[in-house]
Amino acid sequence: MNDFQDKNYWALILGGSSGLGLATAKKLAKHGMNICIIHRNSRAQEDEINSEFTTIKAEGIQFKSYNVDAFKSEKREQIISELKALFTSEGNIRTLVHSVAKGNLKPMISEEKPTLKNDDFNLTINAMAISLYDWTKAVFEAKLFASDARIISFTSEGNTKAWKNYAAVSAAKVTLEAITRNIALEFAPFGIRANCIQAGVTDTASLRMIPGSDQIKEHSVMRNPFKRLTQPDDVANAVYLLSKDEASWINGCVIPVDGGEHIS
Repeated sequence: MNDFQDKNYWALILGGSSGLGLATAKKLAKHGMNICIIHRNSRAQEDEINSEFTTIKAEGIQFKSYNVDAFKSEKREQIISELKALFTSEGNIRTLVHSVAKGNLKPMISEEKPTLKNDDFNLTINAMAISLYDWTKAVFEAKLFASDARIISFTSEGNTKAWKNYAAVSAAKVTLEAITRNIALEFAPFGIRANCIQAGVTDTASLRMIPGSDQIKEHSVMRNPFKRLTQPDDVANAVYLLSKDEASWINGCVIPVDGGEHIS
């Protein structure tokens, strides 16, 4: 069932070349949504990423990708300008997905490793939280949001739990949720809904960068009612559901998508 086919809807995905963002792009494309992915990857990763993008294009939708630094204002303005020229009418972006994983995983105290500094917090919070507002505002001011638009970002249990080496990312997740709530409040009169998905522990490249990630995975499987990790497709399915017309009354929420992992 192509829910979005012939509606000229687009999904703008920040960080869509791997993990949750890529799975989301594939899911929405399968249901007829056009896809624009903004990512930052090295030349060594190009072949693998382009192969994934070819799979998305095979769904018969329109597709754009930009391998740029999404946090630079001039790059954001350039992309917004190009999308405005590409779209045949105003209001084409149905879903804006924030799937950014760029932050510092340093300890607060260590004799062997570099420790967190003020700049580490600033970089992480700006990339993983404030950039959501920057992009939301830019798309809004360019009048590129659909009349019924959805903004969806990804948070984690680190929003309330303390994990070693996760302080900067945890602070970013809390900030992301706060920004999402205010977007949900202040942009609602313009038909924009905003929610966070709290994904369960998912075996992605981002998770593997966290020291002790193997132990985190083992513990998560033990406490999950279904005795498995969350998969990127589980999260992508939730983004798809939130993008449907029937989800228009869901706004300002942090929604666990973890098979019940958070209850035990």
